[in-house]
Amino acid sequence: MRGNDVVLEGCIEKVDSDDDHLGVEIPDTAHQISHDSWFQVGFVLTTGINSAYVLGYSGAVMVPLGWTGGVAGLILATLASFYANSLIAKLHEFGGKRHIRYRDLAEFIYGRKAYSLTWGLQYVNLFMINVGYIILAGSALKAVYVLFRDDNAMKLPHFIAVAGFTCALFAISIPHLSALRVWLALSTLFSLVYIVVGFALALKDGIEAPPRDYNIPGTKTSKIFTTIGASANLVFSFNTGMLPEIQATVRPPVVKNMMKALCFQFTVGVVPMYAIIFIGYWAYGSNTSTYLLNNVNGPIWLKTIVNISAFLQTVIALHIFASPMYEYLDTKYGIKGSALSLRNLSFRVLVRGGYLAMTTFVSALLPFLGDFMSLTGAISTFPLTFILANHMYLVAKKNKLSSMQKNWHWLNVCLFCCMSVAAAVAALRLIAVDSRTYHVFADL
Repeated sequence: MRGNDVVLEGCIEKVDSDDDHLGVEIPDTAHQISHDSWFQVGFVLTTGINSAYVLGYSGAVMVPLGWTGGVAGLILATLASFYANSLIAKLHEFGGKRHIRYRDLAEFIYGRKAYSLTWGLQYVNLFMINVGYIILAGSALKAVYVLFRDDNAMKLPHFIAVAGFTCALFAISIPHLSALRVWLALSTLFSLVYIVVGFALALKDGIEAPPRDYNIPGTKTSKIFTTIGASANLVFSFNTGMLPEIQATVRPPVVKNMMKALCFQFTVGVVPMYAIIFIGYWAYGSNTSTYLLNNVNGPIWLKTIVNISAFLQTVIALHIFASPMYEYLDTKYGIKGSALSLRNLSFRVLVRGGYLAMTTFVSALLPFLGDFMSLTGAISTFPLTFILANHMYLVAKKNKLSSMQKNWHWLNVCLFCCMSVAAAVAALRLIAVDSRTYHVFADL
């Protein structure tokens, strides 16, 4: 093994790092690690940012921010997210250990209490992302239904239930993140379908439509809160609060390969997202829906294909963001070996099925997608992706940073702390307003 010392029977493996040639400890896990190329990992990351959520950003980001704020905000969010994710990626083999979970890295740097806090934030983050995915999947199915029937017999909660059941079947069938493989190619295909077709239909509508209103709607007070809430949506669009878990799957040299994957995500990967966001707002202005496919006009068969593609891609994307929870439970209860063994299959049916049943119930109970994006960005995305990333790097590299570099990271920590608090207040206000407008199990 070319000098690699691998202890296969213990809880810790030791291998030589291709980055620094030092022995690096790898914690025990029931899932496959160090198996995927940087290109496959890049597609995992790109699947996340080009999921069906992109169909909501024209309405959730551009409408409350306008052209100037929306364009500038997206560019700044792209740069800030790339920088923060790069910091986390560079800490993956910090201190002679390979940190394959975000909470493990936090514990190593701060201590045991940070483990629990980080795991709590990450769980909330991923759970709310998955709630949003199921709402999106249900919305896509409902959009197909209303194309053919207008009897209103089936409502959004019914379609959310169907979406949740489909996600559970997929979660049971795919044992771990690396097993996605061909599904990542299909995910990319589905993304291209709804982005390219959505772009074309919105472009056609925009050319044929009269001049649009691009003024930011609302009173002065509401504009302040919606602008703050939209800033949380901006960072949500690049949400990678599980970067160490994704980096765990990449082949050595893990830091170099992860940086390649991040460069792919934030260059090639963001182009489709930018295209659909800007064309949607250009075509429909302040009337842009938080689900863009509700705005576009076109042949029924084409809109059907686009919505089904959005539904199927959402099922795959949800599995990515649920994988840290699956890995935790599989490792805790020793779910290893053949994915088709009776014990392992039964465990996935009960545990993953139960988790998604709970997620589906919350999705149907409170189907306010924009609210979830804002609140998730405020209470978990800001802390995980920006505040912790900068502060952990500051603590880990404190002896190697200049005074100017330390001040830069402290500035980022303070800035994003303030933004997180402000965005949380704005999101809670938005939920309170919507709660007066909509009822539980609403048919939006």
